Amino acid sequence: MGKIKLHEIDTRAPEKIKKEEIKSKMQGLLTELDEMQNLLYAEHKHSILIVVQGMDASGKDGLTRDVFTSMNPQGVNVNSFKEPTPEELSHDFLWRIHQHAPSKGMIEVFNRSHYEDVLITRVHKMIDDRTAKKRMQAINDFEKILTEHNDTTILKFYLHVTHQEQLKRLKERMELPQKMWKYNASDFIESEMWKKYMKCYEDAIENCNHIPWHIIPSDQNWYKSYLVATILLKTLKGFKMKYPGMKK
Repeated sequence: MGKIKLHEIDTRAPEKIKKEEIKSKMQGLLTELDEMQNLLYAEHKHSILIVVQGMDASGKDGLTRDVFTSMNPQGVNVNSFKEPTPEELSHDFLWRIHQHAPSKGMIEVFNRSHYEDVLITRVHKMIDDRTAKKRMQAINDFEKILTEHNDTTILKFYLHVTHQEQLKRLKERMELPQKMWKYNASDFIESEMWKKYMKCYEDAIENCNHIPWHIIPSDQNWYKSYLVATILLKTLKGFKMKYPGMKK
């Protein structure tokens, strides 16, 4: 992938695409995903790692709810990587991540991921650029291990919103009762560093692209979830899976 500029990439659905039609299609997609995930779990040959990255209020939690809660919970795990614990900090930065790599038959969702270690750490100058480059190479190697040695397919999604949309959603957390539990004053501090985050995201997308990124327009939640569900279903169908027969 060449040099990208996120501000030049659309964050909304094309005008010809209608919300009502997409929401109708989504129901069928979720039904198919449920069946295909059950087949993935039963066949026990492949695994999928879903990496979801995006700025605060880009819709990561909503995506997880909209796409993955229709599936059998036995075959789906969700992990969110917060600030490292003292034990985690005593190991290499990928130690806490590798423990949650998906086993055969499983879908693992990373709601924030190993990429936090080359994003927030750079923005806040916890690491320098030289260390960040080394970490990005380690991430490439880590992802190759999963794909080449464990039949893991990695789908990486960057949820792409405008700064204006982010601020609107953050303010809703101060006004709407059902969203107040998400309010965190530090989110507004992070938002002020938008340009720095965009630069670090562009760098990560360009340098960690052995497994390609999907940049998902996310100003409209219905379109975001539809795109991710479509990509996941196509991936599952590509495995050409079959239910195993009775055990002898």
